[in-house]
Amino acid sequence: MAELFLIGSATDIMLERLGEKFTIHRAKDMDDPQTWLDEHGAKITYVGTNGHDGVKPAFMAAMPNLKAISCYGVGYDAIDTDAARAKGVVVTHTPNVLNAEVATTAVLLMLSCYREVLRDDAYVRAGRWEAEGNAPLTRSADGQTVGILGLGRIGQAIADKLAPFGTSIVYHSRSKKDVDYKYYDNLTAMARDVDTLICITPGGASTNKIVNREVMDALGPQGTLINVSRGSVVDEAAMISALQDGRLGWAGLDVFEAEPKVPEALRALSNVVLLPHVGSATHETRAAMGALTVDNLLQHLENGTVISPVPECADM
Repeated sequence: MAELFLIGSATDIMLERLGEKFTIHRAKDMDDPQTWLDEHGAKITYVGTNGHDGVKPAFMAAMPNLKAISCYGVGYDAIDTDAARAKGVVVTHTPNVLNAEVATTAVLLMLSCYREVLRDDAYVRAGRWEAEGNAPLTRSADGQTVGILGLGRIGQAIADKLAPFGTSIVYHSRSKKDVDYKYYDNLTAMARDVDTLICITPGGASTNKIVNREVMDALGPQGTLINVSRGSVVDEAAMISALQDGRLGWAGLDVFEAEPKVPEALRALSNVVLLPHVGSATHETRAAMGALTVDNLLQHLENGTVISPVPECADM
């Protein structure tokens, strides 16, 4: 059987399917995965991983006969795709199957900020409704102008889910797309014109801290920032300062710079909603992601092709 190096966890169903065709070597069961790879890496031809752990450059270097890397997740910035391509290694990910779920999470965060869900939940639990009367009013999420940073598949799904709210959608991306939404080639200018900025752009060097102080100041004290992309996309320290000072109104975050570590200063704020990177974390969506992760490996083993290569490997 082919030899598979598995980084991170996998469901029982994934392991059962993989075990029929692969001898599985699990990094989590090893005291020192790098030492093991230095000794046995030449026999590894496939890797299964996830968007958070990726594949360390030293791991990849220790697997000279690697053929394919299958990533559980749509984000793959923790995998050096250029290095993989140079070695003839195709990289796959799991797009589309999680679009709707991540879009739902983005809308959930936006609505939670607008309607102060956490504040009002605490108000009821503390008995303040009975003791003090009605809670303060909140903001309507209807008829807002929402700027989407990264109008890809998930960005479009977010726009679709917001349509019933009478939302006006605008967007910023590397290039203009064939859509009816207004395009901004300048992110700061877009932030100045919207009520909410939703980040769903890929991570990596090109988008590192693209949402900086200037962008957040443009969004302003009545603005809402939502991030369901990567923590690296937002300058976290600048965001905390803006939220503390009132230069930025609200933030709904599913991702963070050094997750699972979340700064105490951010956790202490009352104008934020914080989720533990659960954008796609439902039983149904994670099952679909797992199935596609395995399907990519099995198909490559069978005929050398894959179902969902990352864009950099689409022609391989």
